[in-house]
Amino acid sequence: MGKMTIQDKLALLSDAAKYDASCASSGTSKRGSRDGKGLGSTTGSGICHAYAPDGRCISLLKILMTNYCVYDCAYCVNRVSSNVPRARFTVEEVVWLTSEFYRRNYIEGLFLSSGIIKSSDYTMEEMVRIAEKLREGGFRGYIHLKTIPEASPELIERAGLVADRLSINIELPTDASVKAYAPEKDPAGIRQAMGKVRLTKEDYGERSFTGRRRGKFAPAGQSTQMIVGADDANDATILGNSTRLYGSYGLKRVYYSAFSPIPDSSAVLPLVDPPLMREHRLYQADWLLRFYDFSLDEIVTRDDGGMLDLDVDPKLAWALANRERFPVDVNRAEKALLLRVPGFGTKIVDRILKARRSGAVGLEDIRRMGGRVKAARPFIVTRDHHPGGTLDQEDLRARFVKPKQMELF
Repeated sequence: MGKMTIQDKLALLSDAAKYDASCASSGTSKRGSRDGKGLGSTTGSGICHAYAPDGRCISLLKILMTNYCVYDCAYCVNRVSSNVPRARFTVEEVVWLTSEFYRRNYIEGLFLSSGIIKSSDYTMEEMVRIAEKLREGGFRGYIHLKTIPEASPELIERAGLVADRLSINIELPTDASVKAYAPEKDPAGIRQAMGKVRLTKEDYGERSFTGRRRGKFAPAGQSTQMIVGADDANDATILGNSTRLYGSYGLKRVYYSAFSPIPDSSAVLPLVDPPLMREHRLYQADWLLRFYDFSLDEIVTRDDGGMLDLDVDPKLAWALANRERFPVDVNRAEKALLLRVPGFGTKIVDRILKARRSGAVGLEDIRRMGGRVKAARPFIVTRDHHPGGTLDQEDLRARFVKPKQMELF
């Protein structure tokens, strides 16, 4: 094969980056611009789209610095024993690519990860230099750096001073699985690195005796990713680990990535269809734990074998299992109980609470607010609706389960 062009490298290293699910920019705000001009987005090689909390669609250049790697993690397409084409960007090439895409309004930021070359410190140094050179060149866009946990604290500190978000992948749900499938990685070391990021961020956030802060360190926080379905961990184990990670390290997000047999996959891993619905249910359950005040044992129980119901979402599954808590009177119930109603999100509940100050709320009012009336109807009382004996009907769950498509032979 002849010498690779920068376009060849972009095609290869953007495709290799697709296995990382934690490409998101939530938690950041748009950086200031002297000319006041905004940026658009488009599609293209290496460009992914993420959504900020305010609903803005943010386009990121998502690439690996290199897919060469000295590690041999069984689940990774870029492991040293994998027979895949390899490429490597120089620091200058990534800086040029990012700057050009940014200047042409293709992107609003960079998501940069990498295989490990030479050593963790060497690789991390190269990635940090890319981010530093971008900032020195006036780049005001979002930067998400995938941090290497074995790298020195000094390098991680430098990374946090130029990146908006840092992420350190926990990889798999249990320490035993990490040791089995990624023997060169140390689960305790990964958590230690997460703790160091949290402490450094807190240190930079404290005010000095003059009232000033030292500076901004990873203002959009840190995140991590777990692969789902590569080992035998159940959903209770996965969500329990996530809960501990949120509490111990102040993570902004835990991302769940459905395991899919990769090209040239290792024989030690199962040949399975990607558990995409399971991944989806884990995200829904994660949301309930963080924003709806559900406890872990309410979402997954021993009776379910520690697994989420794949046919209905976790909130609906809870409501069906706790019918004695319903129906809820939307005109009288407290916010905590309204948040338990299927079809009601946090925004809808806030709108209901505001609207009922001016008069009783009806079904059509909830529909106009954006509530999913079909999901909520059996569980609520409104000005013009009472579910009657609906909650006692044995086939209530069946109403919410979409019929599975028949196989064609």
